Amino acid sequence: MTTLTLPPERFEADRPRLRAVAHRMLGSLAEADDAVQETWLRASGADIAEVRNVTAWLTTVVGRVSLNMLRSRRTRREEPLDAYDAGAGAGGDPAEEALLADSVGVALLVVLDTLGPDERLAFVLHDLFAVPFDAIAPLVERTPAATRQLAGRARRRVRGTAPAPPGDTARQRQVVDAFLAATRGGDFDALLALLHPDVVLTADRFVVPTPHPIEVNGARPVAEGAMAATARAAFTGPALLDGHPGLVMAPHGRLRLALLFTITTDGITHIEIIADHDRLTGLEVTVLDGAVSDE
Repeated sequence: MTTLTLPPERFEADRPRLRAVAHRMLGSLAEADDAVQETWLRASGADIAEVRNVTAWLTTVVGRVSLNMLRSRRTRREEPLDAYDAGAGAGGDPAEEALLADSVGVALLVVLDTLGPDERLAFVLHDLFAVPFDAIAPLVERTPAATRQLAGRARRRVRGTAPAPPGDTARQRQVVDAFLAATRGGDFDALLALLHPDVVLTADRFVVPTPHPIEVNGARPVAEGAMAATARAAFTGPALLDGHPGLVMAPHGRLRLALLFTITTDGITHIEIIADHDRLTGLEVTVLDGAVSDE
């Protein structure tokens, strides 16, 4: 019988897809690259003579590697918030990490981080990469029907259960998006225009950290504080927080900060920044767009 091995150039052709799968599974670019490298080590030594679809096969291999990494993960080293202000991160290129997280959707990575490994795999492979349940089932050692249920539970977490809030949610989202864009772009005047003159910003004692909570009053001081946090903004994205448009900061897919906004016709009147772990855990974070399938 003839043995057929995978040429390196064939693997490289699928590397972007495999990296994308691993990143959504693991939340960290450095870990994703480790998973892709492990996938190559496994794939390069395998006989692929019977493999009809190399891309699909490699996708399941990187899925299995990522699943094993999630199952064996005990703790993930927490970085202080100041590390992200300085552009540091837990391995990899912080700028690339932020760019990739933004392209995926920070809120989606946050929700994925709350899922169990099997749920996460079923959802990522099926809903995000169109892998059929028949191919996913052996990876999680379940039937295709049970695997479909795993993905369904994950999908409900992504969509959330909080009822739509009253009021102009679309406009509120536009304001939140504009706040993030102005902060990322360092556009002080644009940020100032979004804030009510008497806006109040409150932050719990874990944000800096300080012995006591922080309160900042007035549009100019609040805007100046936002301009000082542009590094954090790179890891920040829009989300629904208990059904209301807000922002979440999640380097490496781990929720570290949440910004809740009170918005009136006169602009942003209150910003609450939450870093307390217990309060963050109690928030229902969901994606703003319905970027998931119904099956």
